[in-house]
Amino acid sequence: MKKNHSLTILRRFLILVLLFSFHHLSAQQQTITPTQQNDFWRNVQFGGGIGMSFGTGYTDIAISPSAIYNINSIVAVGTALQFGYVSSKNNYTSALYGASLIGLINPIPQVQFSAELEEINVNTDYQYDGANISDSFWNTALYLGAGYRTGNVTVGIRYDVLFDDNKSYYSDAFMPFIRVYF
Repeated sequence: MKKNHSLTILRRFLILVLLFSFHHLSAQQQTITPTQQNDFWRNVQFGGGIGMSFGTGYTDIAISPSAIYNINSIVAVGTALQFGYVSSKNNYTSALYGASLIGLINPIPQVQFSAELEEINVNTDYQYDGANISDSFWNTALYLGAGYRTGNVTVGIRYDVLFDDNKSYYSDAFMPFIRVYF
């Protein structure tokens, strides 16, 4: 009987300890203050690119806004949108739009490696000898790049590993870039 009574007391003690432990655990739960809610936005940077080229009978305008989230001081991920217009007088006009997923790695502050998956839709109207021909297609590119980084600016080169002379929108697999984020 004494052994049974000791077990009952031990069980009650363990139950009380567990109850107080749960109370203690819930008392330690952190509440999110308004400043902590904005921590996400402290790690977000906005940037992108603008390009313009004009010549005799030639116009090329491109805009590519983007945003990245800095997971830590080494790794960032983000997305970009792309819009472009190209016109060569009496030859063709081309409009494109699309999006990219971006991954950035900065092993040291001055070096940035990047991977970017780009999907763009290209709509082109050709004018040859009075005939009008239209073409519309999706172009997928996977760029691997490296650049020199100083502050918010990175200058480098990237290479499209999916490049195909017969199918790619761009004329070369290598492409220089300047990346700016604020």
